[in-house]
Amino acid sequence: MPSWPNQSECLSHNCTREENYDAPGDTEPPLPPLHLYSIPLLTAITVACTLLFLVGVAGNVMTILVVSKYRDMRTTTNLYLCSMAVSDLLIFFCMPLDLYRMWNYRPWRFGDALCKLFQFVSESCTYSTILSITALSVERYLAICFPLRAKALVTKKRVRALILFLWTVSLLSAGPVFVMVGVEQDSMGFPNFTSWMNGTGPAEDTRECRITNFAVASGLMEAMVWLNSLFFFMPVFCLTVLYSLIGRRLWQRHKETNISSRVAHRDKSNRQTIKMLVVVVLAFVLCWLPFHVGRYLHFRFLDSPSPLLLVLSQYFSMVSVVLFYLSAAINPILYNTMSWKYRSAAARLFGLADSQPARGRTASTVKGDGSSLWTESTVSF
Repeated sequence: MPSWPNQSECLSHNCTREENYDAPGDTEPPLPPLHLYSIPLLTAITVACTLLFLVGVAGNVMTILVVSKYRDMRTTTNLYLCSMAVSDLLIFFCMPLDLYRMWNYRPWRFGDALCKLFQFVSESCTYSTILSITALSVERYLAICFPLRAKALVTKKRVRALILFLWTVSLLSAGPVFVMVGVEQDSMGFPNFTSWMNGTGPAEDTRECRITNFAVASGLMEAMVWLNSLFFFMPVFCLTVLYSLIGRRLWQRHKETNISSRVAHRDKSNRQTIKMLVVVVLAFVLCWLPFHVGRYLHFRFLDSPSPLLLVLSQYFSMVSVVLFYLSAAINPILYNTMSWKYRSAAARLFGLADSQPARGRTASTVKGDGSSLWTESTVSF
């Protein structure tokens, strides 16, 4: 089988247009594949992504509405979760173009600007999500291990400013995508089938939205692969250390017998919040790890092509597509499963419960009890 000189190589057993160009005396030019994968596989991926789109958009919109509408839900922790919901929504808005490329990767009919923009949005939202998770975990660490210092440092105003800063860093870090990605014509001008049979006519339109030859030759793609890996593995390392320290601190306090009932209640709330955040972090890592491995393998294939790297990168790409959108849809499901406060606010949002929150230790009542160890974000989800 001929090797197509572009960034989107196909698996020989998954391409949907068969080539018969193996005979030594055959002088007829081969036709490029219509799809990178088989129709049944593309259909399965499309159905899965469509379901995730419906669940993810509904869930993330509900998260934004719950946090923005109800005062008792506007804690600093939930501000970070709301920012993550915004980035997940933007990722889902890019899904139709992603699916279009999978079904018909050439020709790209939407122009160079849209090709760059939708991949820039996906990249920047990825950075924003991992930075928000890291900042939220640092806040949890301060609130649990240094509550007095957290009370002075962690305020809604500062958290909003930090979220804006994190988005700025994410957008700037994803900026090279505008140079790295673009619409390029395949150097081999494949004739379309009718023209090829007649021996006349223009070459087939082979425009692709892909990594540019300039990005590969100049080393820009290699730099972006390392930057992307840094944005993933360094925060994961920091999160591992932070949650280990938080767990040790909570365990030490749990063994103490002379703590007040107020501190014991706060620690119970902290443990519930930490459990949910740990699950969110683990879901993020599991969903994104295949994506980073696949991207690295694809880069290594472009640097030194080999059949093994081609097959591995393609299969990692298939898995990571679904996991990519699963990571953007799963957070509201986790909130609803693990947080009674989120479920209560969602019920109020849909008119299934009283518009006023149940009496108890909400942010306002706890703050008014005079506890010097209170921090606003302690009583979040």
